[in-house]
Amino acid sequence: MGDAQKIRILIADDHEMVLDMLRLFLEKVEDFEITTANTLDKALEEIGKSGSFSIVLLDYDMPGMNGLKGLTRCIEVNKPGPVALLTGNASHSLMQDVIALGAMGILTKNMSANSLENAIRLINSGDPYIPMSLMQAEPVSAARKESKLTDREMTVLKCLGEGWPNKEIAASLGLSEATIKMHVQSVCRKLDARNRTRAVINARDNGLL
Repeated sequence: MGDAQKIRILIADDHEMVLDMLRLFLEKVEDFEITTANTLDKALEEIGKSGSFSIVLLDYDMPGMNGLKGLTRCIEVNKPGPVALLTGNASHSLMQDVIALGAMGILTKNMSANSLENAIRLINSGDPYIPMSLMQAEPVSAARKESKLTDREMTVLKCLGEGWPNKEIAASLGLSEATIKMHVQSVCRKLDARNRTRAVINARDNGLL
């Protein structure tokens, strides 16, 4: 596979064991090319040397991060490539702050290998990724809204909530990717969502997931 087809991933984390484990798995994926750094400054240096990465995964507690200021710096430097936060202590409020700053989501360090790969591919396709556990709505008094989704659309929505790409959903349901794309568009329209991640968040808020 040529370099032009590679998904170039920069993983920045100050825990050597985490870096080694992530590299060990992700390097096995044929179209992934992995670079690592153990501080924010080294991550920014790698971007400066190699140009924008397809995806940057940035540890929230890494030296130099200074809260979310480091995330903002990395987003600016890696443009137009996306940046996502990597953390072991995610929260709903952190998720909201991260998305508001322009990051493409949060990946948790306890994700399964398959979920991690799916999340990376989702982000690479242009959609943000947020684990289902962080999509739990804050307590609200409004009653659950009546769903207008079909059974098939609900099935697709649940797959979206797990971070599955269209190709995997299609294979699981025995449908074409084009059909899944139409279902996703319909789900987004019915849930008044601009993208698939927002559709899952809205569904969670309305008690559909």
